[in-house]
Amino acid sequence: MRTSGPRAEQTMSNRLPMLFILITLMIDSMGIGLIMPVMPDLIIDVQGGDLASAAIWGGVLATSFAVMQFLFSPVVGSLSDRFGRRPVLLISLAVMALDYAVMAIAGTIWLLFVGRIIGGITAATQSTASAFVADISAPEKKAQNFGLMSAAFGVGFVIGPMFGGLLSTFGPRAPFVAAAALAGLNFAFGYFVLPETVTDRIRRPFMWRRANPFGAFKNIGNLPGLKGLLVVYFLYQIAFFVYPAIWSYFTQERFGWEPVMVGYSLAAFGVSIAIVQGGLIRLIIPRLGESRTVIIGFLFNMIACLAIGTITNGWVVLALTPLTALGAIAGPAMQGIISRIAGDDQQGELQGVLASVAAIGTILSPLIMTSTFSYFSNPAAPIYLPGAPFLLSMVLMGLCAFVFLATSRRSVATSTP
Repeated sequence: MRTSGPRAEQTMSNRLPMLFILITLMIDSMGIGLIMPVMPDLIIDVQGGDLASAAIWGGVLATSFAVMQFLFSPVVGSLSDRFGRRPVLLISLAVMALDYAVMAIAGTIWLLFVGRIIGGITAATQSTASAFVADISAPEKKAQNFGLMSAAFGVGFVIGPMFGGLLSTFGPRAPFVAAAALAGLNFAFGYFVLPETVTDRIRRPFMWRRANPFGAFKNIGNLPGLKGLLVVYFLYQIAFFVYPAIWSYFTQERFGWEPVMVGYSLAAFGVSIAIVQGGLIRLIIPRLGESRTVIIGFLFNMIACLAIGTITNGWVVLALTPLTALGAIAGPAMQGIISRIAGDDQQGELQGVLASVAAIGTILSPLIMTSTFSYFSNPAAPIYLPGAPFLLSMVLMGLCAFVFLATSRRSVATSTP
């Protein structure tokens, strides 16, 4: 049936703002990917020394970025609940563009360090972008639109390193100039098309005791049924992050792949996830519902992790990429369920908490997965099993399914008179 009237007008008016949000998320992930290929050369150019010392500083810079996301995602989300999504998003983009420009001319390692700290804070606007999408989405469309956001982030993750590698031929600072230009152009686009969605009806006063990550966790965790879902979301982030955390090490050890092949396989994985989260999920959720989609996503992840962890033929594993990507339906569906639990005046705070949870997973997963890989690929290991991190992820996905089902039953039992 053709939609008409106010709902149709609202749908049309949301298209450009939604496009701006998707571009913003794509630039966020592209900005990270753009600079990945040149960071070692840039650190050596600024600091001197060899690749080993550059790797140490690279780890420090990456960790500082993730820590800032953890600390500031709830803060930025709460600021958007108080002052609106539009000013927070536009100011963050302007600061992001300036930050990349400063890093392009940085002459000391400490200026790069400050740049990564500021970059982590501005990247925390993903919580505000998610809150904006929650504001403009009908309840039954939230999970599908969150899927579009995940797809945009995935596309940026795929094309960012490719452009970064091409731009590196112009020097290690060229990708930073490109990232600054992209952020600046998107700021101009958002300035003209982005409306404000926070009205006086849902505006919430800013309180530091709720805006800091620990206070936000405590307050959001008090919402009925949310503590268990946050646990599931946290475990899911650790388990699913096994791919970027360990893939290059695992495929080289298990299959003898060269870096070019590793890059192609990661690109195929990113494109497959973008197709699933940007397209297929819009067909799956209306037919199965969000809860069933979450469970099926966990099952696909368990099967994929079991296969990758045990199969010794690299071409077979590569052929399983579409199956692996199907597991990505769990994330947006779970985010849609969680988003409906919070009120309209808590969406920024809630999305900030989710971003902080994801940041913690980003910090912990590489440590857990690389340690597991190192132990089981060592010649002195009791059993040689390079795929052990994927088997660990399979167990974590099973635990996610168990906690999710237990939380769902408890919520139904509590709501039954």
